[in-house]
Amino acid sequence: MTLEELRAAFHEQVRLADRDADQGDVVEHDGPVRRHYPAEVGVRTAYVESPEGLGDDPAATIARQRDFFLDRGQPVEWKTYAYDEPADLGMLLVAAGFVPEDDEALILGETAHVVEVASPLPSGLTVRAVDDDADVDRLADLHELVWPGSRAVSEHFRAEMRARPDLVMGCLVEESRDGPALCGSWLRLVEGTDFGGLWGGATHPGWRHRGLYRATVAHRARLALDAGHPYLRVDASRDSRPVLERAGLHQVSTTTPYVLSLS
Repeated sequence: MTLEELRAAFHEQVRLADRDADQGDVVEHDGPVRRHYPAEVGVRTAYVESPEGLGDDPAATIARQRDFFLDRGQPVEWKTYAYDEPADLGMLLVAAGFVPEDDEALILGETAHVVEVASPLPSGLTVRAVDDDADVDRLADLHELVWPGSRAVSEHFRAEMRARPDLVMGCLVEESRDGPALCGSWLRLVEGTDFGGLWGGATHPGWRHRGLYRATVAHRARLALDAGHPYLRVDASRDSRPVLERAGLHQVSTTTPYVLSLS
């Protein structure tokens, strides 16, 4: 597939089908806006996006979403993509009180190609699937080291893996089961689509730039391919984007979150 065809497939299968919603989320359409949020306020951030544009009065549509979540007392992130309409969507969101965060690259590619170009780990290291809660604890410790305050995210992945182990899988790189996780990440297979999502990659500071993260990309690609998902999706930071491109994936757009806080 061409990159344009890949992006079109992602847009149709994931965005238009509301497949980015977390398990158990309330999913609603309000005109052209898609929103999903936990039924219990305060559990997680809510998400909004508008893959079909915002109609004839975008400012009013944005204000309606802002007021809906302010009334709920729930922080919300409006996830935008560079190709979204209207072209001044970001300016309209800022005018309504949303604050932009750092851009990420929307990375897509063919799962089989990522498997084909996999490179070996340094001697003495292995990459394997997360087997149990002890492994998730090790992964959570690593993520907390790299991103302080992220333990709640790890707990969310733990709950997802328990609920749907056929869709949510973790992997880690280690020297031994008695030692710390040196690199770890998660795979979410997007049910009903051709896509698997790569999430939460973190590498121990003392082991960066030695191919560990790329090994977890290849490991998760094999899992996705075996499960019948021929394409991969990543929302990539500036640090991970070059690694993903060397692994055989490609940037097709950028995505920028706009966040509305309650403070």
